[in-house]
Amino acid sequence: MGAKLLCLFLASALVAYYIYTPMPEDLEEPWKLMLITASFRAVGHMAEVADRLGLMHYMEALMLITAAEYVAPASDENVTVTDTEFSNVAVRLFVPKRAPEGLRRAVIYFHGGGWCVGHAGMKSYDHLTRWTSNMLNAVVVSVNYRLAPKHHFPIQFEDVYSVTKFFLQSSVLSQYGVDPERVCVAGDSAGGNLAAAVAQQLLEDSEVKTKLKAQALLYPALQTLDLNLPSYQQNENKPILTKPLMAKFWSEYFTSDSSLTEAMATNRHVPIEWSHLFQFVNWSHLLPEELKKDYVYTGPTYGSSEFAQKYPGFLDTRAAPLLASDAQLRGLPLTYILTCEHDVLRDDGVMYARRLQAAGVPVTHDHAKDAFHGAVMFVISPTDLAVGHRLLNRYIEWLNENL
Repeated sequence: MGAKLLCLFLASALVAYYIYTPMPEDLEEPWKLMLITASFRAVGHMAEVADRLGLMHYMEALMLITAAEYVAPASDENVTVTDTEFSNVAVRLFVPKRAPEGLRRAVIYFHGGGWCVGHAGMKSYDHLTRWTSNMLNAVVVSVNYRLAPKHHFPIQFEDVYSVTKFFLQSSVLSQYGVDPERVCVAGDSAGGNLAAAVAQQLLEDSEVKTKLKAQALLYPALQTLDLNLPSYQQNENKPILTKPLMAKFWSEYFTSDSSLTEAMATNRHVPIEWSHLFQFVNWSHLLPEELKKDYVYTGPTYGSSEFAQKYPGFLDTRAAPLLASDAQLRGLPLTYILTCEHDVLRDDGVMYARRLQAAGVPVTHDHAKDAFHGAVMFVISPTDLAVGHRLLNRYIEWLNENL
């Protein structure tokens, strides 16, 4: 009996140790967030074991989350939902049932997941885009772009851009009763990256006559040069996105060569020949004082030319929109950027907001001091969080007022 009690005690202690993660004091519902974080960490550990044993690629193992969360397209009393294709790319389409007063608004949405995981049919994304369609009485196109490791950059960008160009055709907008002057691109995390890149590319595309009204970027990943920003240092192991995982996502976007992951994790992947690009991510003058904390800007550490020669995508503005010149930013549409204090990607969004404002772009920068990466996705039981509902409502309110 004593041995059994000892084993139970030790097992309980190990579980408690695994679940417990120190949380910033200003985060609500810390114990619930600990359980969510532990679940993500467990999946990550299993993915690493599977990868090391040669059973499946790390990212393919993470896709098990996507499979578990998938829901089939289901219409309800408010919205008609169908899975279809636009320009040979899979999309989940949401069309409101209630009659509009005039032409409808539209949102083209790109899901997050580090360009490697995620699906428009995941329960959280289905809810987000369904809710958007219902609340705004808007047509929503949620894009299922192809993913790494099977597909690398620029495939993901090309998929979402192809869908956007297709939808912006006057005949397609007319088919769905959409006002060509009220279309927005939006996305979270890697999806925010894709939305920003699409908005930039459309400015240079003479074939597209319809202009975007707005872009909405939720905690977007926007640059590949400096993975040692204050937000990366401060939030290296914060929920839900750690610095090592973000380095994995970034490198996998371009290649399955693990040496790029290692170089990015140590910030030694950019050759000196590309040093001129660092002006666009120099946080010493692009971040407000309160976000610099006690960190000191020391300038870049350069690596060999090997990675830039093999995988030039990470220096491409279609992958890193923050690297666009000031001239390329002028003319971008009305912009909403959500950043979260406890997020490695916080400073990407803050710097982009600063640069857009300097270029004359109307920007609403919504900084959530009590939030973490991915918070908007946690609005469905049993993983719903008050902060998720609050941020989702702020995003929807902005769209309602500005689109």
